[in-house]
Amino acid sequence: MATVTAASLRIAPPGVLRRPAARKLLLLAALAAVLVPLAHARWASGSWPSALTVDLTGPLTRAGDWIIDNRDSHPLFLYVLGHVSNAVVVSVRAVYLLLLAAGWAGVTAAATALAWRAAGIRLALGTAAALLACGALGMWVPTMQTLALMAVAVLVSVAVGTLLGLAAGLSDRLDRVLRPVLDTMQVLPAFAYLLPVVLVFGIGVPAAVLATVVYAAPPMARLTALGLRGADKEVLEAVDSLGATARQRLLTARLPLARRELLLGLNQTIMMALSMAVIASVIGAGGLGDRVYQALASVDVGAALAAGIPIVLLAVVLDRITAAAGGTTGRTPATRAVYAVPAALAVTVAAAVAARAAGRLDWPGSWTVTVATPVNDAVAWMTDHLYSGVPVVGGTADWAGHFTTWVLDPLRDGLQGLPWWAVLLLVAAVAWPIGTWRTALTAVLALAATGVLGVWEPSLDTLSQVLAAVAVTLVLGFATGVAAARGDRFARLLRPVLDVFQTMPQFVYLIPVVALFGVGRAPAVAAAVVYALPAVVRITAQGLRQVDPAALEAARSLGATPAQQIRQVQLPLARPALLLAVNQGVVLVLAVVVIGGLVGGGALGYDAVFGLAQGDLATGLVAGAAIVCLGLTLDRVTQPTERRATKGA
Repeated sequence: MATVTAASLRIAPPGVLRRPAARKLLLLAALAAVLVPLAHARWASGSWPSALTVDLTGPLTRAGDWIIDNRDSHPLFLYVLGHVSNAVVVSVRAVYLLLLAAGWAGVTAAATALAWRAAGIRLALGTAAALLACGALGMWVPTMQTLALMAVAVLVSVAVGTLLGLAAGLSDRLDRVLRPVLDTMQVLPAFAYLLPVVLVFGIGVPAAVLATVVYAAPPMARLTALGLRGADKEVLEAVDSLGATARQRLLTARLPLARRELLLGLNQTIMMALSMAVIASVIGAGGLGDRVYQALASVDVGAALAAGIPIVLLAVVLDRITAAAGGTTGRTPATRAVYAVPAALAVTVAAAVAARAAGRLDWPGSWTVTVATPVNDAVAWMTDHLYSGVPVVGGTADWAGHFTTWVLDPLRDGLQGLPWWAVLLLVAAVAWPIGTWRTALTAVLALAATGVLGVWEPSLDTLSQVLAAVAVTLVLGFATGVAAARGDRFARLLRPVLDVFQTMPQFVYLIPVVALFGVGRAPAVAAAVVYALPAVVRITAQGLRQVDPAALEAARSLGATPAQQIRQVQLPLARPALLLAVNQGVVLVLAVVVIGGLVGGGALGYDAVFGLAQGDLATGLVAGAAIVCLGLTLDRVTQPTERRATKGA
């Protein structure tokens, strides 16, 4: 007879409860069973209670009025911020005059020489062709204006970002302090930067440069800190054993070991500075961005494309040069610079002198090509034949209307129809199973902050647009990424398309979608999808390509079909990359959905644009803060932590 022991009498938990996520949801359900009746009894209406709202209109309005009243008299503006503004103006003007003095031939020769020294003859030829195309489109002077502003903004961004990165990389305490600051700077939409700097510095170049610095410095800081913290411990121990001081250890070991991260930070800073330089045209930055903004105001797709193409070409060239510098081996970038800078200077001077002698210092007007007219004709044809009345499938206006009626409206009405405490509970139910209680609490508090700020309903409206755009982006992005990972030829054909989409300014996306889909929330979602899609495709394809080949070979040896290999091997093993793609898709979608306020997107985007246009500090900053909170919520929901339930639950 079998012996009955105490251990055999224990009742094992069901299999589903052995999973940490299930136990978290069960605990959350128990808490909800206690708290929901209390919340329903206290706030039966379900709308955000006014007692939990803080009105910041008065303090922010008084702060804005004080800045305006004292901008020309207070010592802070006269002796500190005034000198900063003058230094920015002088620096940008000096760079611009230098570019004009070099002429189109000198600038093209200098850029070609630097590209050749950094990456070889192919990139040098591509750089020359890109700059010549800028002139051929009649955009040489605006291109030089944008380059001058970018040069100053990038130099300041790199300096500020490097200092912050050094502080965060060398001190754990400073890293903990700077991390939320950098998170806020990176999530805060570009429009929210513009209003405060305009109040302090007024419309013009100083405000544009400083807004660009705030927007572009965080990537440099993050990647610098990452490179310093990821330095090889054995190398550092070897340097310590030789009696090196802290300064010598930093200069001879940590910084050289972090070279790739530093160059990647430079690459990202340049890309973000170029993007912000276009957006800053709203506050008088001039250059190519101003041409794009004027075209947006008049819905002139041809003029926008003529100004947008040089921006794309600049972005692609700068991206390729910095990426090539980061991937070089053998001679270090510093050694290359020793050879590259004198050669570039010599070639520049020779080309500038030759152009001046020939009387061709400025780009000849007879060498320009007009693309606005044929592009506008093509857009007019598309609008006439695709906007409405297309047999069977309907026109693009019908698609926009159906998407709004069947997707955006139900999603918005569903979120706004839920009690506020139910929405917070839903966020906790999504965030806790994939992270810890801390991440769930952060997500809940961040979303609740939008209610405290008094913009609960607009925040849910923006959230509905983000969720719809993210869903479309992920479906298209994952499918395209899988195809690119499985086919090398398709990946090569797709790369230039992704380059164009990823570097095109956000404003440029709004013009064709408005022409095709009209004004409203649907075009804002469409622009967000196009803007976020390249990042999702790239990250997905890279993650799938990095799957262990041995695992794929084992699956093939067992007779797995290509579809089974993707579904059962590649996608599970590439889960971290896919989650990163989701996170980046959310961040990029949120950025463009906010700008969609310019084309009828409404919600928080409209408040941010309205605050900037009217100089309303309270409306603009409250909307910007709410967008930061919304971005923080979505970030925590889409990025699981490494700590498991045994630690966090």
